[in-house]
Amino acid sequence: MNYKFWTVVMIQKEDRVLLLNRQHDHFKGYIPPGGKVDFPEGFAEGAIREVKEETGLDVQSLAFKGISHYTNPELHDHFIIYNYWTDHFTGEVLGSCNEGELEWVKISEAKNYPMQEDIQVRFDLFFEPGTFEIHTMWDERNNQIDKRIIHKL
Repeated sequence: MNYKFWTVVMIQKEDRVLLLNRQHDHFKGYIPPGGKVDFPEGFAEGAIREVKEETGLDVQSLAFKGISHYTNPELHDHFIIYNYWTDHFTGEVLGSCNEGELEWVKISEAKNYPMQEDIQVRFDLFFEPGTFEIHTMWDERNNQIDKRIIHKL
């Protein structure tokens, strides 16, 4: 089994969120900051580190919102993303980083921006009470999603 762990942090300031306009490889579009969890760090530690590297911000008081995970039975892949939200941060936003341009986007308009489907599916869940789990199963032969199950917890 191939396990990989990532994090994303939805950073909110009033009626806007900080998104990264990523325009390289196959993860293009507006996404919250985050990235791979490095062994042996914890998930929140990884989220805080990735946000600092990508945005220049120091985030605090992360609220755990849920898990998104992707399984590909044929390749034995299981990719897990820990999703966090916060409106507590200090520092100044970098103009850009290696991942792309940073932009404060109105929450009400964000889903109109080019965005990866998996981010769009969970976007509203960051602002709802409770937590979520999204399990997406991949059909390798047909190169498409086989099934997606969303649990609001």
